[in-house]
Amino acid sequence: MLNPTHPNPDDRYARGQRALAEIDGAAGQAVIDSLADIAPDFARYLFEFPFGDIYSRPGLDLRSREIATIAALAALGHAVPQLKVHIRAGLNVGLTQTEIVEILMQMAVYAGFPAALNGLFAAREVFADKPS
Repeated sequence: MLNPTHPNPDDRYARGQRALAEIDGAAGQAVIDSLADIAPDFARYLFEFPFGDIYSRPGLDLRSREIATIAALAALGHAVPQLKVHIRAGLNVGLTQTEIVEILMQMAVYAGFPAALNGLFAAREVFADKPS
């Protein structure tokens, strides 16, 4: 059955590539490239499902999706490499450093202080690498 939001299922990969490039730029492609020698199929799944199917849906803009993603990854408390990629992505789609800090501080209420601290330390590293 075809999804009316994305009628051509064969286009998932191309749609995912476009979305990843817009959201993460070189950082996202580096993650995909790092999987080439161990799990190329998993790299394809990353293009198709999260970016081709979910990020490409019309219900939220990319900025809102990155707010949700940063919050979720910070709340996990053990996904710092992925959190850094999405903090960069948040900056790429228009979040400010102040907004990202506020998102991470909000996680102290729901995920605990250790998760919020880990997120803030990750953000500090990303902010140091990227001009404000």
